[in-house]
Amino acid sequence: MRRDVVDIKDMVNNQMKTSDEVSEMWSGSTREGFRLEGSDVDVMFWPNNHRVIWELSQSQYYNTHRQTLILCDCSDSPPGFTLLYLLSPSMDRDIQRACRACVRMNNRYYISSSIYREITCSEFTPHGPCASGTIGTQDFDYTYCFVCDFWPPSASSWIDRCHSWPQPHVVNDIVKDGCHFVAIGHKLGSHEDHEWRISFSEAEKKLVCIMNHCQFLTYALLKLFLTEIINNGLDDDDKLLCSYHMKTAVFWVIQQNTIPHWCPQNLLGGFWVCFKLILRWVYEGVCPNFFIPDNNMFLSKIHGDKQHQLFMRLYGMYEKGLAFLLHSPSIRSYIINVLNNPRLSICTDEHTLISEIEFDVNLYMEIQHNDTLYNLNKQSSMRCPHITEQMIGSTLLTQHQVLMLQKLTTYVLQKTAFILHMETYTHKNKLRYRADKISCHMLKLAAKFGYITDMMYIAMYFYKILRYMDALSIIEMIKVKLAQPYVMYYRFNVDTERYTEAVRGQSWSTKMTQAVAWDIILDNRIHYISELIPEQQFALQNSFPALFIPSLILLYMLEILCYRHVDIMRVQTALDDLQTLVHYDQGQFIPLILRDISWQILGICQQLTGNLQAALYSYQQSLRQELFNKIHTATEMRIQGICQ
Repeated sequence: MRRDVVDIKDMVNNQMKTSDEVSEMWSGSTREGFRLEGSDVDVMFWPNNHRVIWELSQSQYYNTHRQTLILCDCSDSPPGFTLLYLLSPSMDRDIQRACRACVRMNNRYYISSSIYREITCSEFTPHGPCASGTIGTQDFDYTYCFVCDFWPPSASSWIDRCHSWPQPHVVNDIVKDGCHFVAIGHKLGSHEDHEWRISFSEAEKKLVCIMNHCQFLTYALLKLFLTEIINNGLDDDDKLLCSYHMKTAVFWVIQQNTIPHWCPQNLLGGFWVCFKLILRWVYEGVCPNFFIPDNNMFLSKIHGDKQHQLFMRLYGMYEKGLAFLLHSPSIRSYIINVLNNPRLSICTDEHTLISEIEFDVNLYMEIQHNDTLYNLNKQSSMRCPHITEQMIGSTLLTQHQVLMLQKLTTYVLQKTAFILHMETYTHKNKLRYRADKISCHMLKLAAKFGYITDMMYIAMYFYKILRYMDALSIIEMIKVKLAQPYVMYYRFNVDTERYTEAVRGQSWSTKMTQAVAWDIILDNRIHYISELIPEQQFALQNSFPALFIPSLILLYMLEILCYRHVDIMRVQTALDDLQTLVHYDQGQFIPLILRDISWQILGICQQLTGNLQAALYSYQQSLRQELFNKIHTATEMRIQGICQ
C-alpha cells in the first residue's frame, strides 16, 4: 500500500511536468515501504531536457534542438564512476549559471560534480551527493542528478547473472529504465571533484518490490541490526557500514540461491547468512556492488586499522551467535521468546491481517503525507484532468492507487481554483464572474472526492469573494459532519467501535469522503485568507512551503471572520469556542506540532476583536511551541505591532 501511494504521486508529478521542467522520484527506504524511526526521505531530481548517453550512436534517439546531450567518459574513472562530457550547450539554468559547473579538460567541457553539487545544494546542508533539509519533523535528502535511458555497459554482467532472480520480465523492465548519475566522485579517482557515480536507485526499488515477505523482513532485520547494534552510539565519521551495504548483501544472497527456502520460519537463518556474508566482506575488505561487481564499495572507506577493528567487533558478535540481537531494543522481546523455546519461530505470518481500522488509519496517513504537489502551477494543473482520466482508465491501478489519485485530484482542483482567482481578481466584472463560477465548481467537485474537511476550501473561497453567508452555510455543514461520533480525525482521535459500525466493509473512497477529517494545508505561494498572509510570507522566507492548520482551528477562524461582517453579536461565541479548543485540547484535535499556528490564529482573532492583551498572550504562547510552521517571524512582528 505504501509503495502504491508513493508510486502514484511520482507518476502524477512527472506526467504534469513539461520537457523543460524537473522530474522527481522518491527513493530509499521510505519508497521501499519502511517507516522506521529516524529514516530520511530520499528524493531524486533531474532535468527533463538533459539526457546522458554512453556512445555517440545513441544520440539518434533525441532531438538535439530540444534536449542537451551528455556523453559518458569512463576511460579514466574507477568502476561505477564516470566523467560527463557536455556535447551541446546546456539549457539547464543550474549549469548555465556563468558556466560555473563546467570545467575544461582535454579541450572538452565536463560537468563538474562538485561544482554542480555546490550550486544545487546551496540552500541546504551538504550530505555526500545529497542536500539535507527538514520539512516539519521529517528529514529529507535531496539528490540532484542526471538520467540515462540506456543500461550501463559496465553493468552488462548483471544481466547475464540473472538466471533465477529476478525473473526475465523484471530484468527487461529494469534495463529499459536505464540509470542515473549522482554528483559524487570516487575518493581514489583521478578526478574526484568532477566524477559522477552511476546510481541504480530505480532498479533497486524494483528489486525490493519483488522480494517475498521473508526476504523483505530479512532486509528490515539487517537495517535494525545496523542502526541499533553496529552503529549505535557512534559518531557519523565512525559509521563504516551503511544501509546500502545491508541491501547489497540481501541482493547477493537472494540471487546466489544461498538459502533454498525463504519462508517465515527461516527468518533468522536468512539473517545469519547475510550477516556472515557481510563479515566476510569486511575481512577481505571487498564489498562488490550488486550491478557492477568491480566497484568495491569498501575501497576508500574500510581498510587498515578501521577495517581490522570493525571485523573484530563483528566477529565477536559472530561468536555469540544470534544472541547478539538481544542488544536491539526493537526486536529483543521476539528473540527472547525464540531463545527460550527453540521450537518456536518468530511469527511473521503474512496472512495474518491487521484490523480494518488500523489499516485505514495507516492508509490515510500515507495519503496525507503524499497528497501535496508543491511545484504545481496553472499550466501543469490544467493538464491534470486529462492525466487523471488516462490513469483512471488504466486497469493496472490498484485500489490504493485509485484512492491516492482521487485525493491528488482533489488537491489539484483546490489549488487551481485559488490560482485562477489570483490571476483574474483585477479583471473586468464579466471575466471575474466567469472565473469565480469555474473556481466554485472546482472546489465543490473537490469536496466530493476528498475528506470531510476538504469542504473548508469552499468556505475559504466564499469568504475571499465576500460571500459570507454562503461561507457560514458551508461551515455549519462541516460542523454537522464532524460531530458524527465515527469520524476519524487525524490518527489520534477515532472511536474504533463507532467507526467500524458506521463504515465497516465500505469502499475506501466512501470512508474518505464520509468519515475522515484531516489538517488543512495552505500553499504559501497562494493567498487563501488575507488575515494569514504575513504567516504565509514569513514561513516562505523561512523555506517552509505550506501552512499546516488543524481543521477545527481554521473552521472557528473562518466563522469569526464571517460573523464580523454579518452578525457581530455571534463573533464572541465563535471566539469562545476557538479559545476553549486552543487552551484545553489535549492533543485530540490539535496535534502537538501544530500548536504554534493554533495559538497564532487565536491571537489574530483576539486582536481583530480588540482584545490586545489576550492576543499578546496567545502570540507569546505561539513562540513557546515547537516552531513547526516556521511562523515565528510573523509572530514577533505581530507582538511588536501590539507593543508599539
